Amino acid sequence: MLQSMLKAKLHRAKVTDANLKYEGSITIDRRLMDAVGLLPFEKVKIYNINNGERFDTYVIEGPADSGTIALNGAAARKGLIDDLIIIVSYALYGPEEMAAYAPNIVVLDEKNRIKSRP
Repeated sequence: MLQSMLKAKLHRAKVTDANLKYEGSITIDRRLMDAVGLLPFEKVKIYNINNGERFDTYVIEGPADSGTIALNGAAARKGLIDDLIIIVSYALYGPEEMAAYAPNIVVLDEKNRIKSRP
């Protein structure tokens, strides 16, 4: 049996831009993507801490070390610049993988830099 488990989490990311007229997605700083193992076009779930919105979209790579967290297209209607969000990805794991399972989690500071790895 496969288990659906948390794969990656960017906690308390601050929205830096909202582009309504762009194709739907979320742009994430490449360095942050690498820190938790997110890939371009990977499906992610977004949880907006400020307004309670929850939605799915996919990742677009942003410039490394830019701190970019941009809601694009319809996702731009789900949050405002400076909103705090949680970005998560889930994956399916088999019994053999569960023995070594550990999610990749980072907590971000107010400039979207890695603050800690709980």
